Amino acid sequence: MNNSNNHDERIAALTFASIYPHYVAKVEKKGRTTAELHEVIEWLTGYDTQALQQLIEEKVTFETFFQKAALNPNAHLITGVICGYRVEVIENPLTQQVRYLDKLVDELAKGRKLEKIMRVA
Repeated sequence: MNNSNNHDERIAALTFASIYPHYVAKVEKKGRTTAELHEVIEWLTGYDTQALQQLIEEKVTFETFFQKAALNPNAHLITGVICGYRVEVIENPLTQQVRYLDKLVDELAKGRKLEKIMRVA
């Protein structure tokens, strides 16, 4: 992965509110629901639907989004490739957390069972 500071800074500066509609569109296009998306996001970050809505309204950056999050202790079990990058070897912690979220959204859109996405079974 290109670990350039510029790439990491761009990700940190993105607002969650600007990316969230893309997550919704991606999962709904594949027949999944916003409720399922929220369940996956809550598993990773600890944010319930109400907290997510508040963060969207506040237009927080991904940096703030993940600073305030209670990252799931099993997040390290998220592996694989997303956007051309292997998530388990990304060195920048924030970039890795954003890619974890991208990976979970991708798995949901691909029809994977919630139990598998949330690394329960």
